[in-house]
Amino acid sequence: MEYVQTIQQDESKNVCIDFDGVIHDNYDGFGDGTIYGSIIEGSSEAIKKLAQKYNIIIFTAKAKPDRPLINGKTGAELVREWLDKHDLGQYVKEITSEKPRALVYIDDKAIRFTDWNSAMDQFNNLYESI
Repeated sequence: MEYVQTIQQDESKNVCIDFDGVIHDNYDGFGDGTIYGSIIEGSSEAIKKLAQKYNIIIFTAKAKPDRPLINGKTGAELVREWLDKHDLGQYVKEITSEKPRALVYIDDKAIRFTDWNSAMDQFNNLYESI
């Protein structure tokens, strides 16, 4: 049986972008829980361009509901504030901790899957030989 990937019409307009390491430099990990880092060069222009045609959805572990409140705010609220501070909030439809259905995902830790041999080669080149 052949697997065929299907995307619903509204999902084909979604571009999902990881927050840390793609938009926000996250130079110190979780740190004190605040969002302290700088914007990664080129991300503002790319998001604005993509938003002309697509729904921008940010996915981040910072939005997980089990993370502690920081200064009385959830991680999603902190991400939204940071995006607003960098004039990007109006381009973002949603902030979520879950991987939503989308046309494409932009993530700094991704390995592009075409087949398992290629995926394992990419992994080994990046991290270690297994």
